[in-house]
Amino acid sequence: MGLSYDTVEGGAASQTLYILHGIFGAGRNWSSIARRLARERMDWDMRLIDLRQHGASQGFAPPHTLVAAANDIAELARDLKEQPAGILGHSFGGKVAMLYAAAHGDKLQQIWVIDSTPEAKPPGGSAWEMLDIVRGLPTEFAARQDLVAALSEQGVAVNTAQWMATNLEQSGKGYRWRFDLAAIEELLKSFFETDLWSVVESPPGQAQLHIVKATQSSVLSPEAVARVQEIGRTNPRVHFHEVEGGHWLNADNPDALVQLLGQHL
Repeated sequence: MGLSYDTVEGGAASQTLYILHGIFGAGRNWSSIARRLARERMDWDMRLIDLRQHGASQGFAPPHTLVAAANDIAELARDLKEQPAGILGHSFGGKVAMLYAAAHGDKLQQIWVIDSTPEAKPPGGSAWEMLDIVRGLPTEFAARQDLVAALSEQGVAVNTAQWMATNLEQSGKGYRWRFDLAAIEELLKSFFETDLWSVVESPPGQAQLHIVKATQSSVLSPEAVARVQEIGRTNPRVHFHEVEGGHWLNADNPDALVQLLGQHL
């Protein structure tokens, strides 16, 4: 079984960038960024990948861990007979990107980690809270709008609730979750348990590592930011950027993100 993906072609591309979404997401979340970036940087193709148990990449066997997710990426590259020149991961996908780089990325030129953290820490944050909320809801809904209403009642922002509703698929006369919540929980636990500071301190090969913090997000702690900046002062291949916006930078501030990527890819 292989990962599902979509390709956005740059037109004169000689390199490929793998793009990895966050938990509860899918590759299509980054399609607008990919299309804009491909127009600006025609020397890159983009692969928008659905990570295991997300989007159309369903039915993967456990264990559902960061290691398994990174190995899935490596298997996709082998199946396509290519070596990506760059990998970009947002949130959960950021840690998958770092782990892929550590295990398989000796030929990578670019590693982009978008509002994620190399830290190991106790489970928490918006994704963990969303999992807890979803576990308390019905498993099926008559319409997607019913899920939006239920999440809104729990204090979830309407745009986030609408995005979560894209994870429903038709089942009979109603809708049910596309993903397996137990698998999502397993992946999230692996995310929080995994320490990847070694990748920040020594990126593989000659890769340039770019860590991007959303200014209105707390995913990267002040201590983590200070540590990344200190590493960057002694290692010219480690770069720290701040972009104005919340955790979902691809939606909050796509212009700044495309500009940043276009300058440094």
